Amino acid sequence: MSIKNHSPPSNVELLAPAKNFMALKASGPYADAVYFGIESFNMRMKADNFTLDSLPRIAQLCHNPIDKNHRIRKAYMTVNIVVYENELSQLKKVIQAAKNAGIDAVIVHDFAAIQIAKKVGIPFHISTQCNVSNSEAALFYEDLGAERIILARECSLNQIKEIVPKMKTAEIEAFMHGAMCSSISGRCYLSQTIACSNKQSANRGLCTQPCRGEWKLTSQSGHEFIYNGKRIFNSRDLCMINYVPQLIESGLKSFKIEGRMRHPHYVETVTRCYREAIDAYFAGDFKEMQKKNRWITQLKRVYNRGFTTGFYFNMATAKDSQLNSPANVSHFRYIEMGRIQESFRSHVAKIKLENGTLSVGDEVIIMSTEKGYETYFTQKIQDIQMNGKSIQQTLKATKNKPILITTKLDGPTNDKNIDAIYKFTEETYQAPRGKGKKRKSTYTLK
Repeated sequence: MSIKNHSPPSNVELLAPAKNFMALKASGPYADAVYFGIESFNMRMKADNFTLDSLPRIAQLCHNPIDKNHRIRKAYMTVNIVVYENELSQLKKVIQAAKNAGIDAVIVHDFAAIQIAKKVGIPFHISTQCNVSNSEAALFYEDLGAERIILARECSLNQIKEIVPKMKTAEIEAFMHGAMCSSISGRCYLSQTIACSNKQSANRGLCTQPCRGEWKLTSQSGHEFIYNGKRIFNSRDLCMINYVPQLIESGLKSFKIEGRMRHPHYVETVTRCYREAIDAYFAGDFKEMQKKNRWITQLKRVYNRGFTTGFYFNMATAKDSQLNSPANVSHFRYIEMGRIQESFRSHVAKIKLENGTLSVGDEVIIMSTEKGYETYFTQKIQDIQMNGKSIQQTLKATKNKPILITTKLDGPTNDKNIDAIYKFTEETYQAPRGKGKKRKSTYTLK
């Protein structure tokens, strides 16, 4: 599908997550905006996250994309944790840096962050952490100067339809897809309580996710197990791809994808599916069942815990929990095939394959393996050269019997083993470089 650098077909914004520069690039052809965190004050402190010094680079990639296939995007920085007294000066430094770099808005929770954003003069969005679930609360934050309100995930679609027309100036944003906290909007103290320390607090971005584990629930008498060893707090992932028309018609201004801990390929896949769904609605052909089935199939392949519509239509119940698996239920995995040894200006790369076979027509991911590098793109292999001859498929490569090939890639890469080539597949492979003995299971790269 050809993607042009243009504004969205309506005033509906598609907002994608980014944990690093690779994820930032992954959503480039499809998202209208991105949100991200730096190494402090954000609810995903365990993600890669960006440095304060990288803010100008983020703004540049979003506002003036080098890649002609990437959209001009807005950039929103999260500063949405609980803030303590000794952190106020650093918080001001961070928000001021965002303003100076040209970041479009900050996503805030603590009233201190709101006050500082107003003083600095940068637009601010009210985080879902504030649990805004009615128009009076939304108007309160609007009166404080909020440009946008991100609603609590407990809101139903009908409630959203009632809230939106009551706003005077502020836009309304809601989550469309991704992981759900056991307390839905995220104001959870379970991790902190179990750890007996606010250093493991979800409200400080350091949740240990005890809700994903197995629990026992007994009757009041203590003699009867209602749940025994089930993951009763482990919510399935939100997925609203089939309801994009209703969500657009509700008046929402921004469709948000959760995933600042997720793989760049996950970000690319999910953002592309929702982009296609939004565009299909405005083209008048969303109801084609074949398209809807294709989107669900693609979303099921990337990381997911099974899907739920959350609170959009009904109260969430036990059926909306993933009782059996704490994490990914997809059978697809990212398999490292080999590393790029040398790259040339023509985008031809010399690759040392050490795992499996590579064929012309294979869909692959080219991605940096080290933090601080930015390579990320997906493509189909168009040609393979080996010993100066064109071949259609390589023999099976192993770490002990590597294969050297050259192929033309769609973008520039780093050499010296910094960038690698991956397959996203259900196939089984031997363990890749440095991962120990041979094994039957595939290798999961988070």
